[in-house]
Amino acid sequence: MQPISEPPPAYSPTAAQPLISAELQRKEEELRRKEAELQAKEEALRAGTFDARANNWPPLPNSFCIGPCFYQDIAVDIPLEFQKLVKTMYYLWIYYACVMFLNLLGALALLVSDAANVTLFGFALLAFLLFTPLSFVCWFRPLYKAFRSDSSFNFMVFFFIFFFQFALSVIYAIGVPSFGSCGFINAMQAISVSPASGTLALLIAVLHCIFAGASFFMLLKIHRIYRGTEHSLAKAQEEFTTGMLRNPHVQNAAASAVSGAARQAMSQSFSGNRY
Repeated sequence: MQPISEPPPAYSPTAAQPLISAELQRKEEELRRKEAELQAKEEALRAGTFDARANNWPPLPNSFCIGPCFYQDIAVDIPLEFQKLVKTMYYLWIYYACVMFLNLLGALALLVSDAANVTLFGFALLAFLLFTPLSFVCWFRPLYKAFRSDSSFNFMVFFFIFFFQFALSVIYAIGVPSFGSCGFINAMQAISVSPASGTLALLIAVLHCIFAGASFFMLLKIHRIYRGTEHSLAKAQEEFTTGMLRNPHVQNAAASAVSGAARQAMSQSFSGNRY
């Protein structure tokens, strides 16, 4: 080996200086932005205009015509031992919404291949527009509130609605004709007419089966947790009665009814004394 005739070039820190300066400037700008956000929140808290539990779901942009309808934060509201379970049910609802959208696309493909499937497409469109938001409101939100406040009434609502959700998913997987589902029956009938549309409907039927199986497994798991607590039907009825009595609309209606009955009794008494 020949010895190196020239020494290696000396390290110059001036080459790395621009990169370090840009990184420091970026971090400084980020810290200033966070400081401005914290200061704005502190001012809003002092003025009483900031609501830490403002509605944040669905996450819509501020420029959208409709604002969020619910407040949802699993890491804050749900006890630590149930957070994974509630997150799983939330992901299961997202999966259900995606399957209903794919079911609509499959019904559209069946309609394109055979015009006789217009009823199937109409019911699939209605099911997507109706069942997707109702499933969130009618069984996920009661489950969320049940674990948040340890509510027997919300557990009962969840079990009642989610059982029918499971039964409906089984019917959708079977694919009853003209019921709005791309199940196995509709898929087998469509394969002979259009193999591509029939294969898509068959895949959607498998997705319905996966949702039905996952729903049944989660229903049993949540029911096992429910049976291990002190919840009961009597406690659910007591919570429902207490909640109804504390409802301001129910209180106003009861007060209106009592005042109306009192006025009617007084008018009848006055007319009787007059005669």
